[in-house]
Amino acid sequence: MASLQFFARPPLPRLAYHRICGRDPGVVFLPGFKSNMNGEKALALEEFCSSAGHSFIRFDYTGCGSSEGNPEESLLGTWKNDVLTVLDNLTTGPQILVGSSMGGWLMLLASLARPKKVAGLVGIATAADYVMNRFNQLPPESRREVEETGEWKLPSRSSADGFYTLSHEFIKESEDHCVLGSGIPVACPVRLLHGMKDEVVPWRNSVRVAEQLASDDADIILRKNADHRMSRPEDLKLLLSVVDDLIHKLTKAHLH
Repeated sequence: MASLQFFARPPLPRLAYHRICGRDPGVVFLPGFKSNMNGEKALALEEFCSSAGHSFIRFDYTGCGSSEGNPEESLLGTWKNDVLTVLDNLTTGPQILVGSSMGGWLMLLASLARPKKVAGLVGIATAADYVMNRFNQLPPESRREVEETGEWKLPSRSSADGFYTLSHEFIKESEDHCVLGSGIPVACPVRLLHGMKDEVVPWRNSVRVAEQLASDDADIILRKNADHRMSRPEDLKLLLSVVDDLIHKLTKAHLH
C-alpha cells in the first residue's frame, strides 16, 4: 500500500493522495460524489497496478475524505480543478483516467482540458450531466423552491440521511460543465461500464455519452445484474480486465 501524502497548493486546500510509481501509461482513479479514495474499486486498481508495474494515483477531492477544504463550498469546477492539479503535478507521461459515477463526468472534463495527457478513459456508471438532468426533471414548483431556499435535498441511498444536500449554486455551476448537449471532442479510447440495475444513473446515460464522443474507439459494456456501485467481485474483475486491455492497447500503439 502506498502511504498517504498531501499536495500543498496555497492558498487552496491540500489534496490527500496515495501514489505508486511505475511505468506508463499510469492510471488515476476519480471517485464519485461524496465518495473517497478508499473504496473497493480504488483499492482493487491500486493492487492491480502495483503488481503490473504501472503507476497509479488515487486521491480525495477538496472537502472529501482526507483532503482539506469545506465540502459545502465545493463546486463541480472545484473538483475538476483538483483532477487537473493531480494530472499536472503528480503524474508524468500518458494517463488512463478511471472515473466512477460523478468521477466519470470529471474524467470527460479533464480529458477535454488535457487532451495530450489523457490517453484513455474508463467510466463506471458515468454520471455526465447528472445533476442538471435530475434537477430539470423536477416539477417547476420544486425547482422554484430550490431557487428560493438555496438548497436541494437529492434523495440517495448512499447517504446516512437518505439524501444529499446540494446548494443551488452547485446546481447552477454544474450547468457550465454539461457535455451531453453537443458532441464531446474526446478522441482517445473510451470504455464505459454500466450496471443495468443502476437505480442512480440510468445505463442509457453511458449510451448517450458514447453517441456524443468524437472517438470511434468507444465501447459500452452493460452488466445485467450490476447496480450503481459495480463493486461485486465479478464487477471488479471486469473493471481490471478492461483497464488491463486498455494498457496493452496503448502500450502497443506507443511501440509502433
